[in-house]
Formats: sequence, structure tokens, C-alpha cells
Amino acid sequence: MRQVVQLPLSHEEVFQGEAGQQIPYHRMYGKQYCVPALTVYSLSEVEELRIAAEAVDGIYCKVMRFIQQYMPDSFLEYQLGIHPGLIPAARMELVTGGITRQDWIIGEAGPKCIENNTDTPTGIPEAAALEDILVGLAEDATLTAPSAEMDVCIRECFRIWLEFYANQGLQGPVTFTSFGEHVEDRTNTEYLMRRCQEAGYDVFYAPLDELEIVPGEALYHQGREINLLYRLYPLEYLIDDRDETTGVDIGVALLDLVREGRLGLMNPVQHVLMQSKGFMAAIWSLYERNEQTPEYCGFTLFDEAEMDVISRYLLPTYFSAEPFELSAIPYVAKSYWGREGRGTLLLDGETDNAFGKQDIEYSLSEKLESNLATGATDEDEEITAYYENQPKIYQQLVPMEQAVIETKDGAYSGYLLTGVFVIGGRLAGILPRVGEKVTGDMAYYCAATVRERMNDEEEKEWRTWD
Repeated sequence: MRQVVQLPLSHEEVFQGEAGQQIPYHRMYGKQYCVPALTVYSLSEVEELRIAAEAVDGIYCKVMRFIQQYMPDSFLEYQLGIHPGLIPAARMELVTGGITRQDWIIGEAGPKCIENNTDTPTGIPEAAALEDILVGLAEDATLTAPSAEMDVCIRECFRIWLEFYANQGLQGPVTFTSFGEHVEDRTNTEYLMRRCQEAGYDVFYAPLDELEIVPGEALYHQGREINLLYRLYPLEYLIDDRDETTGVDIGVALLDLVREGRLGLMNPVQHVLMQSKGFMAAIWSLYERNEQTPEYCGFTLFDEAEMDVISRYLLPTYFSAEPFELSAIPYVAKSYWGREGRGTLLLDGETDNAFGKQDIEYSLSEKLESNLATGATDEDEEITAYYENQPKIYQQLVPMEQAVIETKDGAYSGYLLTGVFVIGGRLAGILPRVGEKVTGDMAYYCAATVRERMNDEEEKEWRTWD
């Protein structure tokens, strides 16, 4: 059971001031999202997460380059699920290191990375700003904020990106875009925008619906040409976007500008390769066939240290459920472009019945209840169908650690998912969420803290596994 420290303040007391300004979505879908409590990690845990997360990031980048250089378009389309219209831009070998968030389960077998959000990760202000506020409210000198250097990492990431694009002839102000009326997305986007400004660059915010594209010419906002764009908008959505009035294929036209060197995107388009859940199956396939890679490309892809990282921190993941079903091993089915737990199903490996299905159904019904209040039930059903009907990969299931937190509705016993931000190749921050066995957008954010002074006996005392 993970140790949680409750703050001596109510939700209202915590979020009536600066905390509420930093995270205006501390309540979402009609319920509490942020709780006035801290998830406690030990120094040794955070150090292992740092080493592991940075090594996993390096492997992701290495496999991305391998796929760009050696795998055919058919592999990108059918094994990774990349839309054909995205493939030419996704093959552009741009600067590596971006803003990503890996999701980790910490259990008896050690930390395991279960997926990587490489295209449009959120939760950034929670870790970078709110965490420090909440740790300060604990008034405990032995507790520190593990995400204290996140702003530094963000500024450095933008500097690296923009120096790269400047060398490609793309300069000028950086435009940041998201759905303007979506509070969480806009807050995350504007937080990054301010860090970019602190790094010395001119910035603008432009809601997605105010952007205009002239195919073959440029992207504009209110008549101002855009050469550099940070977008909190998934590329798998963008490629299908079409202007119903003009008939212009917006996504296709925008990616043409990228391919022609007229527009620099952040995160770069190549990140869509790693965003696909199929990428995890590709890594494991290459890991299992590492000795055969010289026959294909003339060199061995992974060295001994990288093989150790994959076997220790990643999970067996396949394009078919057969390896798990043959061995009756519990596994998870994940939609290629699943987000917030949508399109994910827990299976026992023996039958087609889901042994975690009640938890999943509860999570979805809870979301439907919140949408019912806003009249969005039909839209929610459409979104659910979109994710559930996608192709899937299959990953070994590992038990999640339990945690009990106090909420406005009373004590909640859930499961801890530890998000780890890796920015520019460095561990930058930690985002703990407590929810159901499939972590969805109804999970609670319970800020991370590190207890600095703890001996081995103390650590064993508070950290016991179910």
C-alpha cells in the first residue's frame, strides 16, 4: 500500500488562492480531480525511475530512427496504424528529445513502463507548479518536490527545438494552439507558452478554430503567418480534419507545409510513431529478434545494456493475444490510439471474459453520468466507439499498487499510476494518479513528494505490498 500524506487543509482552502489559479480544472466532470494530499516516494525509487525512464526514452528514440530508416511504409501503416497521409512527414528525421510522459506501474517486480505519451501529454502544470505548492503546505522539512526542475527542462527543450528549426530557416514568434474553450488543454498549452517566453522567445496563443491555412502557402492567425507551432492537438485527429465550408483537407495541407519546410511543429511529427501503441509491440519484437537484426540492416540494434533495460522495465507486448492465451497469462488489450484508458480491456488470458470489466464499466458509467448533466451522452458514446473499434496491441498485465486517498466524497481506495515526464531526454517531473484498474480521466491527481530522510527499516515499514 502506497503511503499518502493528507494535508491539514480542505480542498476549498487549498484551491481558493494560487493553487486554483494554476489549476483551474481542479474539479472536472462535476467531481474533484486534485486532492489535498501527497503521494510519498522514497529517494531510491525516484532515482531508479530517473535511470529507467531516461534509458527507456533513449530506446524509444533509437527504435524511432530505426523505423524511419529501415521499415517500409506498409509497416508504419499496418503495424503502427499510422494514417498514410502522416507517413511522409513522420519519416522526417528531426531533432530528438521532446515533451513526453511515460506511465509506470510500481509493483513487487519493480517499476514497469506500460506506455508512453509522446505526442500531446498533459498534466504539466500539476507536476511543474501545483506539486511545489502542495508540498509546501505539508510543512514537513523531510518532504521535497521531485518535479522542481521541470520548468528548467521545458525552457531548455524549447531552446533546442527552436535552434534546430532556426537552422532550417524557420524563425519568428512561436504560436501555441489548443481548443480554446477546453480549460485543461488551454491551461497546459499556456503554461508551456510562458516557459517558452521565459526562454527568450516571442509567443502568441491562438485557439485552433482561429487558425487559417492556405494550401501550399502558409498557416495564418488573424493575418499573421505562422512558421513555428506548438499544438496540443493529436496528429491522428488532425490528419482527418476537413473544412466543411471550403472542402480543404486541413490536416493534409498543414502536413504538406511541414514536409516543404515552411512550418515547424512541436512536438515534431515523428513523435506520432512513438505515440502509437503499436510502437511498444515493435520494440518487443525487435528485442526478441535482436540477434537477427544484422541480417536485416547490417548491425545489431540493441547493445547488452539496452537489452537489459528492455527486459527489466518494459513488458512483453505483441500484435496478437496468442502468446498470452497459449500460456494463460493475464494481459491487457489496448487500442492503438487509446487515451485516458479508453479502448483498454483487462483479460485473464484463458477466456474472452474480462476479469477487470466491472471496474472498466464503472469508470465509463461514471463518465456517462457526468456527461448526462451536460447533455453530452451521444458524444461520449461516439468517442467510446471510436477508441474501442481501433486495432489493438496486447501487453502482459502487471498488478497495480493500491492507495487510499481522502476525497470530498470520503475515503477512496484505488490504484496508483505514476506518470514520469521525460523532457529533452531528462526526467523532469512525476504525475501520480489514483483511479480504477484502468486509469481514466476520472482518476484523482495526488501530487508526488519525496521523503528525503528515511532509512531502510523505515522504508520497509511504510511500503508494504498487497
